[in-house]
Amino acid sequence: MVFHRLKSNPYTASILRALPWLPAAVFFVDHGYSYAVISGRSMQPTFNPDSNMLSRDVVLLNKRSAAKYNYERGQVVTLKSPIDPKCIITKRIMALPGDTIVPLRNKNEVVRVPEGHVWIEGDEAFHSRDSNSFGTVPINLIEAKVTRILWPLSRFGPVEVKPVNPDRVKTNVFRAQH
Repeated sequence: MVFHRLKSNPYTASILRALPWLPAAVFFVDHGYSYAVISGRSMQPTFNPDSNMLSRDVVLLNKRSAAKYNYERGQVVTLKSPIDPKCIITKRIMALPGDTIVPLRNKNEVVRVPEGHVWIEGDEAFHSRDSNSFGTVPINLIEAKVTRILWPLSRFGPVEVKPVNPDRVKTNVFRAQH
C-alpha cells in the first residue's frame, strides 16, 4: 500500500527508479571518474564537431590518473582556467616541462615550458583562448584526463591522443618519466 502510493508520485517514482543505480554511481565516483558536458568550439573537431551549438558532447573524466601528474603530449585534459579559476576548460597538452614550443600567434618566438607547467591549446586555434593567449599553465591546475566520448552514442569511444607537430614542439628528451 505505502509502496504503491510512493510509486504514484512522479517525484518519488523517479527516485525509486534511480535508486538501484546508486551503488554503481558511488563506485564510479570513489574510483576517480566523473563526466563533463563540453560546450563551445575551441576543441572542434574532437568535440562538438558539427556547428550545431545545441548539441554537446558528454565525456568521461579520469581524475585519479590526473592526480599522478603523468601526462603526455597530445592528451586532452580539463583544468581550471588560469584567467578565471571558477571556469573549467578543456584543452590538449602540446608541450611538457622542459620542452620548447613556437606559439601559433608569434612564429618568431620560442617558449621554453618551465618545470611544473604545460602548454595547452584548443584543437580549433581561431576559437580558443589557450597558452597562445596566456602562456604556460601550472600543471596543478589540471583536474582530469578526458578519456572517452560518452555521448552522442554515434561517436562513443576513446579520445585520441594526437601527435604534436615536431616543427612547433621540440621535446625534452632528458625529461624524467613519472
